[in-house]
Amino acid sequence: MRPRHPLIELTLSRFKEFLREPEAVFWVFAFPVLLACALGLAFRNQGAPDVLVGVLRGGAVPHAAIVSTLEHVKGVRVRVVDRGEADVALRNGAIHLLVVPGVPVTYELDPSRPESRVSRFVVDDVLQGAAGRRAAVPVADRLVTVPGSRYIDWVVPGLLGMNIMGTGMWSVAFSVVNSRVRKLLKRLIATPMRRRDYLLSHMASRLIFLVLEVGLLLGFAVPVFGIPVNGSWLLLGALCVLGALAFSGLGLLVASRAQTVEGVSGLMNLVMVPMWVFSGVFFASENFPEAMQPFISLLPLTALNQALRGVMIDGSGLPTLTPQVTILVGWTLVSFTAALRLFRWR
Repeated sequence: MRPRHPLIELTLSRFKEFLREPEAVFWVFAFPVLLACALGLAFRNQGAPDVLVGVLRGGAVPHAAIVSTLEHVKGVRVRVVDRGEADVALRNGAIHLLVVPGVPVTYELDPSRPESRVSRFVVDDVLQGAAGRRAAVPVADRLVTVPGSRYIDWVVPGLLGMNIMGTGMWSVAFSVVNSRVRKLLKRLIATPMRRRDYLLSHMASRLIFLVLEVGLLLGFAVPVFGIPVNGSWLLLGALCVLGALAFSGLGLLVASRAQTVEGVSGLMNLVMVPMWVFSGVFFASENFPEAMQPFISLLPLTALNQALRGVMIDGSGLPTLTPQVTILVGWTLVSFTAALRLFRWR
């Protein structure tokens, strides 16, 4: 039998090498499909996008009639909100328009948001039609610009949280696996050092770079783009430290048994990519179905992003952020404890 050309043999060998790497197969074939599914859930095609409307609770005029009218209109999603809740919902895009019952009915909207202007005309058309004729209900517009409503105000805390996650996990995991690949960990077995001390040293060293990392981003975004920090700088720093500890613990857990750099890279992406998509870094996590919200809220990056936005935009204090802090503390303790049990020197 005539031997095949070297080019063919080498091509086949490279193809077989690729198929023997599960991480490469996953990222080339499975990951794009999974990412498309996730983004498809967030931005699924449902025809015209839903109009998100808030109706102010209380006041001299009952809100029930307006809610009842809007609830029966396809493509309009209604929720009853209090005044404080309404401002936050308008800022985050959870509602596009706030309807204040009264005579006249008042529409509160941010004119810088195209979806708010569309929602105003959709809702007014529904209410006028329900009243019997167009312009039968006297209305008034109140244009508001909610502090922190700019996209840059909203996205910078998300970028800060994403950066804390990425550098925390990658730096810790690569350091551990690189030491294992170079056989450095085997030499530490003979020393009296405990695993706990070794793992804690990685988490402690991560905090040294955290100051520079956070300082550079905020030191640029605050003066250049006018990003607000309405809450306590001390609380903001404490949240960054807590987030760094949580993601360092996750990095240690991922690296506890990984034997190669390629293997830990695949595992790291498998852990982080869902949080990039679901945790509200570049777009609100409210875009995903309601059934997914309890699971999304338990992700550490979701908790960190919500807490950072709470301090920077809303000026929230620690009592308000207790749920997010609890989630981050839980992830820190659970991931470090699991890493301590699973870690192997070899």
